[in-house]
Amino acid sequence: MMGKFASVTATANLVKLLLVLTILLGTQGVAQTPPAAQTPAAPPAAPAPDAQQPSTPSPAAQTASGQEPADEESTSRRKKPKDYKNWTFNVGAGANIDSGATKTWVRGGGFAASAGVARNANKYLGLRADFIYADLPLRDSTQNYAQATGATSYMYGVTLGPIINLPVTPRYSGYILFGPGYYHRAGSLQGDTTVPGSGCNAFWNWWGACSISNISIPLSGNFIDTSQNQFGYTFGGGVARKMPSGAEIYLEFRLMHGSHNGITTDVRPITIGFRW
Repeated sequence: MMGKFASVTATANLVKLLLVLTILLGTQGVAQTPPAAQTPAAPPAAPAPDAQQPSTPSPAAQTASGQEPADEESTSRRKKPKDYKNWTFNVGAGANIDSGATKTWVRGGGFAASAGVARNANKYLGLRADFIYADLPLRDSTQNYAQATGATSYMYGVTLGPIINLPVTPRYSGYILFGPGYYHRAGSLQGDTTVPGSGCNAFWNWWGACSISNISIPLSGNFIDTSQNQFGYTFGGGVARKMPSGAEIYLEFRLMHGSHNGITTDVRPITIGFRW
């Protein structure tokens, strides 16, 4: 009986000892395991670098580094090229068509020529000066009326006025010109048998022989030659075609009128020429 009790007591003590060891080992394991709240957080991930883009330096940085300004600034500052020439020149030749009192005594088709220069303010407007020559051959009936066997007659003039250019296409254009003009008409009769002091008629009035007296031609015989200065106007226009060389070929028509002391000169030159 005592042996059984001792065995039970020993067994109980052994159970207690195992229980105490289990508690101690459990407590040590808990102490060695860090609490979840104390687990060190992972370091934050470094932000991913943005996609590489070419940086645009500031104008000040460009200036400091010696670089040229941006294209937009260069374009805005760059002057636009001119679409016209400051100066243009022209030469032409053709024939003359008469009108008015001149047509009565002069046959049409006389030689005509011109040369000029223009100073352009822009592609549309300029100032043009021209020198014009026109041959004024007397009709056969006029020479018979003047009792002459031959004659020479011509006119030259200087005009100055605005020219208005009218671009139509890159190849074709037109223009209008007008302004005042100075004209000098001269001529000479050959083999004339008119008696000095004879009465004036329509031809001698137009010829200028009766500019001093409307009754008779001069007794001095100076009526054979004429020299008259007249002032008037010119109005005309033309069409032009640009050639691959850059020069233009043009066709021009003018109305020209001059007068002095009731004596008039009217010519209508048609010329073809070049301007550049």
